[in-house]
Amino acid sequence: MHNQESKHMNPYLAGFLLGLVLLGAFYLSGRGLGSSGAVKSVVVSVVNAVNPEHAASNGFFSKYLGGDGPLKTWLVFLTVGVIIGGFFSGTVSNRLKFKLERGPNASASARIIAALAGGILFGVGAQLGRGCTSGAALSGMSVLSTAGFVTMMAIFGTGFLVAYFMRKLWL
Repeated sequence: MHNQESKHMNPYLAGFLLGLVLLGAFYLSGRGLGSSGAVKSVVVSVVNAVNPEHAASNGFFSKYLGGDGPLKTWLVFLTVGVIIGGFFSGTVSNRLKFKLERGPNASASARIIAALAGGILFGVGAQLGRGCTSGAALSGMSVLSTAGFVTMMAIFGTGFLVAYFMRKLWL
């Protein structure tokens, strides 16, 4: 049953709007959505700023140094837009505040450690899997890529399996 007092968007409407955003991204830029590459661009820029010789001689970093620079890629602008949009949405819906979500049996430090570990593992997985949920899975599925469907199943399947072991943080 839908609570009329809820400050959250209807998930069906949100999914439909996300589909329109994805369609617009393909139409306007010729690419789908995805933000894990933005983190890579920032890391490459930092390494290049600290030690340009190492960045230029390293096979991984050097392939991202050409052109206008890694911070001028569309993924960086996309990610900055998502962050700004998130703050705007939180402000408009009066939900912008610091809050640590956790279960009654989990300490704040355990929840923070679990969140950081999960974020790091997902970031590493996004680099190994050549994309994040948005880029590899959502955008991949929208063009009927087998890899997109496999990625989405792997992400959600792993999430369900790990949730069983992490349930004490929430129950």
